[in-house]
Amino acid sequence: MGSFSKIDLHVINAVKEMRLAAGITQIELSRRLGKSDSFIGHMETHKRRSKYNISHLNMLAIVFNCSPRDFLPKDPL
Repeated sequence: MGSFSKIDLHVINAVKEMRLAAGITQIELSRRLGKSDSFIGHMETHKRRSKYNISHLNMLAIVFNCSPRDFLPKDPL
């Protein structure tokens, strides 16, 4: 099982919530990011060690037409 900090889990969940609200599948979002079909699935499962990095957040912000900050918590965790 992957090891996640509170901030990692917050970001993963924020991306997932935005994806679901937009009605986008894991595969579709992976493809929009130019990644493998399993990329988002690996990020969203807690059985893997995959985590988003700053570049990923920037690409996600472009897809969702928002700020990369929208995936981060308002206050430190």
